[in-house]
Amino acid sequence: MDNVSPSRREPSPHWRATTSRLLLGYGVFFVIWGTLLLGSIYWETTQYLALRTDRDLTHQIDHLRHVDRAHLAAMLDDYIALEDTSYNAWGLFDAQGHWINGDIARLPPALKIDGSPIRIEARDIIRQQALPNVDQLHLIAAHIDDGNVLALAHTTGVTAHVGSIIKHALWWGLSFTLVPGLLGGLILNIGPRRRIRQIKAATQAIVRGDLRKRLPISKRDDEVDRLAMIVNDMLDQIERLMGEVKGVCDNIAHDLRTPLTRLRSQLYRVQQQMRENDPHQALVECCVGDIDDVLGRFRALLRISELEDRRRREGFVAVDLGETLQHVHELYAPLAEDKQQVLELHIEPGLVAQADPDLLFEAISNLVANAIKFTPNGGTVAMSAVRVASERARIEVADSGPGIPAEERHAIWQRFYRGEGSRETTGHGLGLSIVAAIAKLHDFELSIDGGEGGARIGMECALNAPLPPT
Repeated sequence: MDNVSPSRREPSPHWRATTSRLLLGYGVFFVIWGTLLLGSIYWETTQYLALRTDRDLTHQIDHLRHVDRAHLAAMLDDYIALEDTSYNAWGLFDAQGHWINGDIARLPPALKIDGSPIRIEARDIIRQQALPNVDQLHLIAAHIDDGNVLALAHTTGVTAHVGSIIKHALWWGLSFTLVPGLLGGLILNIGPRRRIRQIKAATQAIVRGDLRKRLPISKRDDEVDRLAMIVNDMLDQIERLMGEVKGVCDNIAHDLRTPLTRLRSQLYRVQQQMRENDPHQALVECCVGDIDDVLGRFRALLRISELEDRRRREGFVAVDLGETLQHVHELYAPLAEDKQQVLELHIEPGLVAQADPDLLFEAISNLVANAIKFTPNGGTVAMSAVRVASERARIEVADSGPGIPAEERHAIWQRFYRGEGSRETTGHGLGLSIVAAIAKLHDFELSIDGGEGGARIGMECALNAPLPPT
């Protein structure tokens, strides 16, 4: 009966939905797959461009190395003019590697003359005023006919530019996929969440005891509808079985009342006809008491069965909780005085709830009677009605009796249950079951607290709130 609120904050319902998780999983898969795909394209492209640049440099230097020295300068100028100055550079060195002319100021030690092109940082070989925005170069060198060394360089800017295009394509691809995917996920979640709310509303009515309710089914006949049909079939069987069991129990209790009542009447007449000193008078009186106890149990069982009928909710009206507690206090104050007990009353004014006044009076009366019964002479029983939130109130009955062990607090609401501490007291174990049935009918929240210093049983309810649909 106790409600335990979770200590951690639950994730948003948007992300708990299966659709959102599928879309999120698809987005992660697309990111990984797209990164691998474009990464492989980027690697293949850069490798191709690098090989193409090295091959072009090899062809160019093979052509220029055999050009006559008188025409070499013009040819190198043409080499520069072929492309933007940020792409090509050249340098002329003597046989010992000393610089003669060109933007390439020095030959790196790793460069092999008449060998393959290498990659090198531009700042290591280019003069400061030339190619200021270039990072890396493809460099090749070869001996020319007069014995000097000619070096040609081509930047990797094209490769970097192509890589930048591929990276932009990746980001645009991710944005065009993930953003519509997230928006689509939120839109697609609207329908399922609406259906979940409908199913939740139906199940809440079923949990409150209305087995006539069924889960809603749409025209789509999807997986949720098929699951709802399975649950509805199960509810049909449960309602049928519960109805049969309830009918058998009610019929037994009702049918036995007549012969037991007739038997009690006959024993009572026999008792009245006995002489005052008849030795069998005590035995007959004990039999009449036992029959009265059995009849009391049957009446309580039929009363619980009556309370489980949800149609009783149609008679609910606005009830002043303080006024109801005042009436219960007036009724049980003489009983408490007989046991030298103090029956306290604490009422906060203005507490009004939707309820059946007679049933609410009965539930509080059962709690007070139970507290007085188990509280020793000279003890205290306290009744209270206080506001616990802006729209919630709590009715509580506390006593200074032996209390209720924690392991028995859930079981005391069961029919015929009697704790270890109540074995020697009179009763049939149905009083608190009636309280539980009334609380369930009103959607009140029952709670039990307290240990050896006494017990506190409370009912929390909404203040003057409209009833949930039946």
